Amino acid sequence: MNRLRNRHSNHEPVPDVSPLRQDDYELKHTSPHLGGERLTSTYDLVEQTHHLYVRVVKAKELPLGVDPYVEVKLGNYRGRTNHFEKKTNPEWNQVFAFSKDRVQSSTLEVYLKDKEMFGRDEYVGRVVFDLNEVPTRVPPDSPLAAQWYRVEGRGHGEIMLAVWMGTQADEAFPEAWHSDASFAHGEGVFNVRSKVYVSPKLWYLRVNVIEAQDVIPNDRMRAPEVSVKVEVGNQVLRTKRTLSRTMNPLWNEDLMFVVAEPFEEHLVLTIEDRVHHLRDEVLGTLRLPLAMFEKRLDHRPVHSRWFNLERYGVGDMKFSSRLHLRVCLEGGYHVLDESTLYISDQRPTAKQLWKRPCGILEVGILGAHGLLPMKIKDGRGSTDAYCVAKYGQKWVRTRTILDTLSPKWNEQYTWEVYDPCTVITLGVFDNCHLGAEKPGTERDARIGKVRIRLSTLEAHRIYTHAYPLLVLHPSGVKKMGELQLAVRFTTLSLANMVYLYGHPLLPKMHYLNPLTVNQVDTLRYQAMNIVAARLGRAEPPLRKEVVEYMLDVDSNMWSMRRSKANFFRIMSLLSGLFSVNKWFNNVREWKNPVTTILVHVLFLILLWYPELILPTIFLYMFLIGLWNYRFRARHPPHMDPKLSWAESVHPDELDEEFDTFPTSRSPDTVRMRYDRIRSIAGRIQTVVGDLATQGERFGSLLSWRDPRATSLFILFSLGSAVVLYMTPFRVVALVTGLYMLRHPRFRSKLPSVPSNFFKRLPAKSDSLL
Repeated sequence: MNRLRNRHSNHEPVPDVSPLRQDDYELKHTSPHLGGERLTSTYDLVEQTHHLYVRVVKAKELPLGVDPYVEVKLGNYRGRTNHFEKKTNPEWNQVFAFSKDRVQSSTLEVYLKDKEMFGRDEYVGRVVFDLNEVPTRVPPDSPLAAQWYRVEGRGHGEIMLAVWMGTQADEAFPEAWHSDASFAHGEGVFNVRSKVYVSPKLWYLRVNVIEAQDVIPNDRMRAPEVSVKVEVGNQVLRTKRTLSRTMNPLWNEDLMFVVAEPFEEHLVLTIEDRVHHLRDEVLGTLRLPLAMFEKRLDHRPVHSRWFNLERYGVGDMKFSSRLHLRVCLEGGYHVLDESTLYISDQRPTAKQLWKRPCGILEVGILGAHGLLPMKIKDGRGSTDAYCVAKYGQKWVRTRTILDTLSPKWNEQYTWEVYDPCTVITLGVFDNCHLGAEKPGTERDARIGKVRIRLSTLEAHRIYTHAYPLLVLHPSGVKKMGELQLAVRFTTLSLANMVYLYGHPLLPKMHYLNPLTVNQVDTLRYQAMNIVAARLGRAEPPLRKEVVEYMLDVDSNMWSMRRSKANFFRIMSLLSGLFSVNKWFNNVREWKNPVTTILVHVLFLILLWYPELILPTIFLYMFLIGLWNYRFRARHPPHMDPKLSWAESVHPDELDEEFDTFPTSRSPDTVRMRYDRIRSIAGRIQTVVGDLATQGERFGSLLSWRDPRATSLFILFSLGSAVVLYMTPFRVVALVTGLYMLRHPRFRSKLPSVPSNFFKRLPAKSDSLL
């Protein structure tokens, strides 16, 4: 299905970097001081950071006519609450967090001020705290109670405050204003906080349009050409057009949609008559709420229902057509919203069908190092970075660290794992929504992405590595920095884990009633749009460009680079077969007589004792597996530019990959690329044709398409059957093996008789135009 959508249209800044060395692509082992002084069960995968927390609750008995707000000052850092107009008892209930590493003062000052529209704000009073007297709180201790303090200064009144020293494990940490985001203002303050998001619960909606009754066209002199248009939100599908000579057209077609809870859209069906190739007439409509339909958990049949349609174009005539439908919400499928190659969740929609979790995934997002500047701020390069992690239905977003190329997040998150053959995706982005004059005009720039497949991790081991953040730009592959992670995968039941490896990847409905490839692709695109729209309505929003990048929205678009990468992946797989064939030819050619004699001995042993063939093969694989244990990977897999064919890609191929869809390039450029694709497709066409020809020659052996060839083959088959029946199999295998291993001096360089016979067989290529 063609979709007119732009790719990479945000015009992200492309850093100018020098060529990379090979070690820049490698995964680097790190040794962070995890857990700090106190090893807890919840924050043992991050470095412990200490913060000074100030909770500003409310004030009372303030002077009349004051527009109060509170300013918290610690050294050079200042945090402000919102101001209230003419309120003597304001309530803020806001928390400020100051990193202990950046504290440059021994006192904390809390100012109560009067907001002036023009000029300098008036000073009402203040409260001063000595940092040496501030208590320390470590969860699970209860929150510190706030106290009333009388302000000292020009005015009078009291303010309720709580001041304590804590860590990032404190409950107030996610919602607090942080000193490392002190430059954020206005709505930008909400865009720097860490948040946890949950994807909406997605369902497949199956609409079976069966038939209609009493469909009367406006022009009764002709047979109507009727179809049904079905709409759910932005998704529109049509049935085939039926040329009905009666008033009861029949379709019996299944249409699939993606919907999300809570169900906000309606199912809208419209019967249309094609009166002209450019115009349809509406004969009736039907609008149904999604909540009224049955939720099906398996493939049992669903009862159909008749619905009355609203009639169009008949004035006051009391007459209505009817539409026969079978509609249900499919709960036995997993609604795909991400690429199947990097799937992170395989559970069905219905929670009743979920299995017990088999493990726990814990990820400590420590920080990033060596990020490249993504924007210009105050005449210099700057980056306001945050990290997003997605696994299953749970998305997490760290807080934004402003104006630094080496941010430290030290935030830890946990996911339940239902299948180890899944992938967690982490992406780093530059926040472009900090006090923007026109919200929504900017797009968060992508810095890089990391994928980790859980099945490649050893259980209960902590992996601490710095992952290179590699991004493909129009100028080539760029290293944007490194993301430092601590990852631990804990299994809950070894027996359950072993059982999962023999279990189907997707729910059984995908196999009992499978969807077509086109349906999966179209429904995935709709599911991504729904997830992006719902998460974009959160506060703070997880923006569309972030969701699309994490879900690989453009993974199915054409790319010469990806095509080359996949071709060489196939060649790498076939290289083993080529090596075995080359080795066997060397044995047949007696290039190493000792090896050839050993092969003869092994062949004779297996021939005389055929019961040893299968045990020998499995024992050989067992020994190879034990030998390869010494060379097993010690770290998770990561992005490989060489495998991706990104190091030596041609600039024009990159420009084609980053082009919009439909194209925005000049006609000459499009013509050149079209001709290139035609030449490549021509070679592929030749290879596919050759494979088809070989297969058709096998089929023509007994088809009598070539009477002489078929006669020779069936006579050969009869003779072979008689000889094989009378000759022991051991003798036949012995003669065949020794004949194939005969010395080169007894072998002709001309093709063999079977090869000559096979190449003379006819194929259907003669019938092609």
